[in-house]
Amino acid sequence: MDAVSRQIEGGGVTEAQWAASPWLQSLPLASPAALFGDARRLVVVSPHPDDEVLACGGLMSLAHQTGLAVTVVSVTDGEACYPDQPAWSPERLRVARAAELDDALRCLGLASAARIAWHIGDGAVTASEAWMGEQLAALLQPDDLVLAPWRFDGHPDHEAVARACVQACTTRGAALKEYPVWGWHWLDPQAAPSAWAPATRYALEDDLLDRKRDAIQQFVTQTGAVAGLECEPILPAAVLQRFERNYEVLIG
Repeated sequence: MDAVSRQIEGGGVTEAQWAASPWLQSLPLASPAALFGDARRLVVVSPHPDDEVLACGGLMSLAHQTGLAVTVVSVTDGEACYPDQPAWSPERLRVARAAELDDALRCLGLASAARIAWHIGDGAVTASEAWMGEQLAALLQPDDLVLAPWRFDGHPDHEAVARACVQACTTRGAALKEYPVWGWHWLDPQAAPSAWAPATRYALEDDLLDRKRDAIQQFVTQTGAVAGLECEPILPAAVLQRFERNYEVLIG
């Protein structure tokens, strides 16, 4: 991946470009049952509140529906997303983003899911990578299925979380799949076949897709649906399109 330019800026790769990707449209389509297999618990590790819902909220909801226990690990509080916005201080964002995640999980039927929050500084996760690996190794069991960020996602917090998850899953013998978030933004679709090998699509039925879209809309600080935000939101419509598809993609 060192040869690939990774930048999270500007409008990024459009959804139309992804929709025109023959590779993406021909990805193997698997059932959630095949993904969950004999796992007894789904552990979703998220760098910031919203990453988990954007990338795999549908699969999280399906896991719960099938009787699989779900644990959501929030690494940061996502408090550093608007450093130049006085109306949205880190202190205010910590509270707001936690409440948004509560509401989003409720939309997905996951209000009772087990929750763990580490409150590591947003933007400073790399310094805690070893500690995260230790905490995850203590948490995980061999029959867990772990969903973690893609290890080359382009955001240092995402990549540090991914490396910690790889370490812990290797230690504990737990299964691991990776989800891209910012990779959809900067990765050239023509490079995806090698960057995301192997990858699989998991279809979302219409009712589940509606619930996921409702869940995404709960992140109002990120979509810009709040007063006092005088800049482009983190999740404008062009970004949201990548996560409102009728399928989700996992790597591994």
